Amino acid sequence: MIYKAFQDLKLSALGFGAMRLPQQGEDPNAPIDETRTAEMVAYALEHGVNYFDTAYGYHGGTSEVVMGKVLSKYARDSYYLADKFPGYDLSNMDKVEAIFEEQLQKCGVDYFDFYLFHNVYEKNIDAYLDPKYGIMDYLRKQKEAGRIKHLGFSGHGRYDTLKRFLDAYGKEMEFCQIQLNYLDWKLQDAKAKVELLNEHNIPVWVMEPLRGGKLANLSEENTAKLKTLRPQEEVPAWAFRFLQSLPDVTMVLSGMSDMEQLKANIQTFEEDKPLKAEEMEALLEVADSMMDILPCTACRYCVDHCSQELDIPTLLALYNETRFDNGLITHLAVDALPEDKRPDACVGCKQCEEVCPQQLEIAAAMSDFTEKLKQPAGL
Repeated sequence: MIYKAFQDLKLSALGFGAMRLPQQGEDPNAPIDETRTAEMVAYALEHGVNYFDTAYGYHGGTSEVVMGKVLSKYARDSYYLADKFPGYDLSNMDKVEAIFEEQLQKCGVDYFDFYLFHNVYEKNIDAYLDPKYGIMDYLRKQKEAGRIKHLGFSGHGRYDTLKRFLDAYGKEMEFCQIQLNYLDWKLQDAKAKVELLNEHNIPVWVMEPLRGGKLANLSEENTAKLKTLRPQEEVPAWAFRFLQSLPDVTMVLSGMSDMEQLKANIQTFEEDKPLKAEEMEALLEVADSMMDILPCTACRYCVDHCSQELDIPTLLALYNETRFDNGLITHLAVDALPEDKRPDACVGCKQCEEVCPQQLEIAAAMSDFTEKLKQPAGL
């Protein structure tokens, strides 16, 4: 396992994300499979992973409980646990103390090694900075009391929003977690965000290195292009090699949902193999060829706020396919859904857009998807 220095700590370069844990069935809302999760955590620890990341909203609020239960079998000083204040939901802003205490209880710990302002972006930046909620004051006190060892933030917001947050709290932020991968290097201007964090001397934590799994499987053409350069390198590993090529990256979080993914990622992080100039150029060309997509990462925040209870991430994934090829498979997949769970069931209330980290225009996408589905398959 590759390790990175963070202050006086030695962190595994690969972090275990608890957003997509194995579940008991195919239903997105199925309970977490605790047995398989425990097996994965044990394997991760045995192979050098020492950083585990959970959050209040992951798996409908059960990720913290399961991770706390599984990790309780190990010495508290044998791993680092990260959690987050759920400010992506504005209704939580006046509940920082209650939520923090609840999180400690759910995780069964006395302190968090790392704690984050969760998802700083355009719709919550004002509330995060508003002193009437006392969020920063409270978290600062918890750090002084030793209940938070290291304080940071995650952000899906635009460059200007991150800059505004850093202008206010940058001196107290010890790390920042951003969506960073070779597709978003240009698409979400992640390059500029990394440069901004460098200006503030803030280490970079990475989320969505595989773009919700989208970078784990490429087209035959793009796969062949990469295989020509590194015949033995698997496609998902290219995303991690890209991050290994960025000296400012300290932590790479991956939400692994089965043992196969975990083993493959650990194998990748057994050695540091940054990309050469020619390889980097080829990978960014691959990214350019993939730009015509709606960048949903399947975080599922939108689902809890949908008045029609639509499986929005699944619908957006199908919609992206129609943007490449409005084929028969997409039509069949939609036809297999209950009539009240198809894109035309969207009423355009835009409640989903209020909590979308990617700030996607979901209602417009559902309308466009509906129109595309009216066309014969294959057109």
